[in-house]
Amino acid sequence: MIFPKDLAAQPERSRGRAFAERADGPRGPRDAFQRDRDRIVHSVAFRRLRHKTQVFVAPDGDHFRVRLTHSIEVAQIGRSMARALGLNEDLTEALCLAHDLGHPPFGHAGEDSLSAALADAGGFDHNGHTLRLVTRIEAPYPDFAGLNLSWETLEGLAKHNGPVMAPGWALAQADAGFELQLDSWPSLEAQVAAIADDIAYDNHDIDDGLRAGIIDLGELLDLPLVARLWGRIEDRHPGLDPSRKVKALVRDGIGTMVGDVLDETRRRVAQAGVTNIDAVRGCGRQLAGFSPAMEVEERALKRFLYDRLYNSAALTPVRLEAQRVIANLAAAYRADPALLPDGWAGEGETSRLRGIADYIAGMTDGFAIRSHERLVGAVNLPAKF
Repeated sequence: MIFPKDLAAQPERSRGRAFAERADGPRGPRDAFQRDRDRIVHSVAFRRLRHKTQVFVAPDGDHFRVRLTHSIEVAQIGRSMARALGLNEDLTEALCLAHDLGHPPFGHAGEDSLSAALADAGGFDHNGHTLRLVTRIEAPYPDFAGLNLSWETLEGLAKHNGPVMAPGWALAQADAGFELQLDSWPSLEAQVAAIADDIAYDNHDIDDGLRAGIIDLGELLDLPLVARLWGRIEDRHPGLDPSRKVKALVRDGIGTMVGDVLDETRRRVAQAGVTNIDAVRGCGRQLAGFSPAMEVEERALKRFLYDRLYNSAALTPVRLEAQRVIANLAAAYRADPALLPDGWAGEGETSRLRGIADYIAGMTDGFAIRSHERLVGAVNLPAKF
C-alpha cells in the first residue's frame, strides 16, 4: 500500500524559508526539497563527515565506516522506505544526509566530553548543533547566514526523534529564528529518516565489529533475531563460507527490519486514521516504527552492541583518550582564546565559550589530534583498526 499524496510532504506546499531568496540566479529544475538536499551535500560540514568517527576513531582500515559513509547508507535505506510508502523521497534523503552534521570529532565520546567542558555555557548537543550549523555557521550565500533550508527540513532535523519539550540552547535559538512547532510530531519523512538511522547502524556496526574482531560471532548468534537470519541463510546456501554469510546477514538484517517498519507504519497510519500531513503532526504518537515484536528484538541487539562493541574493553581506552583530547582542547582555548582563529571567540563569556564549542565540533578526528599535539601534547590512541 502506498499512502495518499496528502500524507507526504509536498514541496509546492512548503512553509518556505526563513529568508526570502532572489529568483534571478540560475536555479536548475529543482523543487524546494531537492535544493535542500543539494545544499546539504555541497556543505563544508557534510564533507568533513568523511574524517569523523562512526565507531572507530580515525580507522586505519579502508573498509570501516565513518560518519559520511554511515549518512549515505542511512539515506539509501530512508529513500527506499519513502518510495515504498509514497512519501517525499527528496525530503527524506535530505534529512538522512544531514542528521549527523552536528557530530564533533570522536563521535559520542567527543560529544560527552565537549558537553561537560562547556557545561557552564549550556553544554553541547549534536542534534542542536546540526540546527546551528545549517542556520548560522555554514555561510555560502551572500544574503544570509546558514543554508536557509525549508521549514520542513529544519522541522525534521529538529524533532526527527519526536517532540522536543525542553530544547537545549542551540535548538531553542534555531526555533526562535524560525518557529518549528517543537511540541508536535514531525512529518512521516522525518520519522522514516530516524528509523533508517537505527536500521543502518544496527546492522552495519555488526559488520564493522566482526571485521575488527571485537564482536564474537558465537555470542552474536545467541540473539534470536540474528540466529533466525543466520539459519535462513544456511538454508538457502548450505555450507557457505562464514565471511560471505556475514555479508548476507547484514543485508538480510536490513531487509527484514525495513519490511517490518513498512508493514507496521502502514498499520499505524490506518489505525490512527490520519489523512493529511497536519494530522500526522497532530496525532500525538509516532507512526513510523518497528512492530512490537521487532522492537523487542532490536532493543536486544542494541544492548548487545553497547555491551560487546561500543563499551568493550578494546574500545574503552580509545574512548577515554578521545575524551581527554577534547577536554584538553576546550581547556586550552578557554585559557587563551587568542589560540582560536579569527571570528570564533565571540563577544562575552557565554558567546566565547559557545564559539569554542563550535570550533571544536567542526574538527575532524585528525585535525583534533593534530591540534592537541600542537597546543597540548602527544595523543596516544591505544587501538587502531
